[in-house]
Amino acid sequence: MAEIHLKSLAHSYAKNPQGEDDYALREMNHVWEQGGAFALLGPSGCGKSTLLNIISGLLTPSDGEVLFDGKPVNHLPPQERNIAQVFQFPVIYDSMTVFDNLAFPLRNMKVSEAKVISKVHEIAEILDLHPVLKKKAKNLSADEKQKVSMGRGLVRDDVSAILFDEPLTVIDPQLKWKLRRKLKQIHEQFSITMIYVTHDQLEASTFADKIAVMYGGQIVQFGTPRELFENPNHTFVGFFIGSPGMNFFNVTPNKTGVEFEGFNIPLEENVKKIVDQSTSENIKVGIRPEFVHVWNKPTEDAFACDVKHVEDLGTYKILTLALGSYVIKARLDEDDFIPERKAYVSFPEQWLKVYIDEYLVGGLEE
Repeated sequence: MAEIHLKSLAHSYAKNPQGEDDYALREMNHVWEQGGAFALLGPSGCGKSTLLNIISGLLTPSDGEVLFDGKPVNHLPPQERNIAQVFQFPVIYDSMTVFDNLAFPLRNMKVSEAKVISKVHEIAEILDLHPVLKKKAKNLSADEKQKVSMGRGLVRDDVSAILFDEPLTVIDPQLKWKLRRKLKQIHEQFSITMIYVTHDQLEASTFADKIAVMYGGQIVQFGTPRELFENPNHTFVGFFIGSPGMNFFNVTPNKTGVEFEGFNIPLEENVKKIVDQSTSENIKVGIRPEFVHVWNKPTEDAFACDVKHVEDLGTYKILTLALGSYVIKARLDEDDFIPERKAYVSFPEQWLKVYIDEYLVGGLEE
């Protein structure tokens, strides 16, 4: 196990980068604590796989250092970093049996055969591979092949960390939840540092204790699933985490807080002070659909909306509402009253977030 420290790390695929836009990874400082289960979450093209490949040694960063337990490893090739990496598509030997595939990393390290047998059976039990241990890998289904590939990464108990690069892409949807739970069990059992790359927030939340959300080559927030949901530090986190994502409004300051299209939103005094002192023209307020209060009659501090659509999702409903020129979402429980044509919405102060230049007022930039 190892603590992994990214120190002033940045990377560009361009030979002579001229500015930030030429960087796949913008300068970052980040620590993955020893023995933690982490997810690296973000959309395609945000730099997740690039970052993972730099940690494993498949890529050399343009700038900065990668440190394992405080020691720089930039100069070390992948085989000397003691890292196991599981890729998006299975990496196995088709001509070998499942047993021999799982045993290969251990035999390569000259581990005793008794230990090889014990460890292979332990991992096979965890991943439900016992029925196919004697099968040639070429005769396996895509699901089984990926489980073997994951097993090859998990079979060593001396690794500094295990890196997973979207490992469930080829897995049948019905098995994904089960395998995520298996990985969580393995982490709890062995306390190995694990970093799991995904674009799926459910995968990230199921697997990880803490999630690093990436956007535009940067980690814009690192926190627990609850922290990301309740206090998104960046507008992208608000948009990307949750279903539906956060409602946002472009606003301008006024005497009591901020406003948009004639709608006034009062702010707490400390937040209002920061907004008033800012020279930015990029100010937004945001609120999650779960926290929008919906009323069926005019109410103090509530805004009149037109009901555009009601989506019934069984245990809850999503209302699509028109508030001025904005289309917003509100989430209601299945037993809540559903307004038909007109609704009135209010934004509880404790759940209303203010962003300047995309970052949360009062939040911490990563």
